Amino acid sequence: MTDDRLPLAELMAKTGDGDFLRSVAESVLQIIMEADVDGLIGAGRHERSGERSTWRNGYRDRSLDTRLGTLNLKIPKLRTGAYFPGFLEARKTVEKALVSVIQEAWIAGVRTRRVDELVQAMGMSGISKSSVSKLCKDIDERVNAFLKRPLTGEWPYLWLDATYLKVREGGRIVSVAAIIAVAVTTEGKREIVGLHIGPSEAEPFWSTFLRDLVRRGLKGVKLVISDAHEGLKAAITRVVGATWQRCRVHFMRNALAHVPKGQNTMVAAAIRQVFLQPDHTAATQTWRHVADQLRARWPKLGACMDNAEHDVLAYMTFPEQHRTKLHSTNPLERLNKEVKRRADVVGIFPNEDSITRLIGAVLLEQNDEYQLQNRYMQIEGMAALATPQIEEVPPLQITPKAA
Repeated sequence: MTDDRLPLAELMAKTGDGDFLRSVAESVLQIIMEADVDGLIGAGRHERSGERSTWRNGYRDRSLDTRLGTLNLKIPKLRTGAYFPGFLEARKTVEKALVSVIQEAWIAGVRTRRVDELVQAMGMSGISKSSVSKLCKDIDERVNAFLKRPLTGEWPYLWLDATYLKVREGGRIVSVAAIIAVAVTTEGKREIVGLHIGPSEAEPFWSTFLRDLVRRGLKGVKLVISDAHEGLKAAITRVVGATWQRCRVHFMRNALAHVPKGQNTMVAAAIRQVFLQPDHTAATQTWRHVADQLRARWPKLGACMDNAEHDVLAYMTFPEQHRTKLHSTNPLERLNKEVKRRADVVGIFPNEDSITRLIGAVLLEQNDEYQLQNRYMQIEGMAALATPQIEEVPPLQITPKAA
């Protein structure tokens, strides 16, 4: 007890009234951490004991914001194992991933001045390769377990969208596509089911990604929603065997590119009449009527509508309760914005592993939020979707008996 009072008495003598409480708080928390480490090691500082499990290995600085001000703490480090006080909140997975990417960029010499500014803004003063390795290993294990987890049950709807990021490759800066896959279960719950990094969007790229999803257990897919990426439609037919829905928002942008800007509002309003129809039959009739009207003035627009009719209206054959979320990749827009917000901080990634680490961490935390939300789709519509269609039975053929 006397030993614990001495540091406080010295603090009272050395510090002024304004800093006294903050200094006391720092000392008390430091005493708590030292006691915790003594118990974890099995021996006190400089104590010889046969029951000792490891040794101390210096300290690492950590700040704690409180109502008394910022407390500067020194967290004890161990030679083997790790210690982290319970009263401090560990960094989130995304923050760890962001730190590791910046550290990797620093070590690789990528945009040193810019990375130095980011490091200082995050309160870091130096970078150790051993700390980078340890931090990356911890994140990679969690992210890879999430991205490679088995998929159970059936997933009627699958959304795919690409986000483009810059990465260093062989001394050059190249653009790569990060494909994110989101699916909905038969219970109406939304989950992030995959991430794939690749150089292009040709059919082999899509086929490899979809085969990996199928190998992990993705099944029961009835509709895939995406933009009109090259090779995707063939890959969906070959690997998944599902209907393809072309994103309605992206189609409208492509269609209006064939019209002068002054006429965009009028043409868009005409095409939107199709999407107000109650069923697929009425929508198809309205689509052809609008296409014929616009074809006279803009032949390329008419041809564009002819080619896209079946793909843009595919969602109209599915349950009405789900259609508002099936006609486009809009459900992925918020997720893509969060991915870009995190990626823009880095700018140019040092390698593809760092992309998977950071983006995978973002997806992991977003998926956890999805699990806490209500059903994304009404379960009544899922029941209607699961009802098997009644096929036409050919008339029974009766062979007359011989006389």
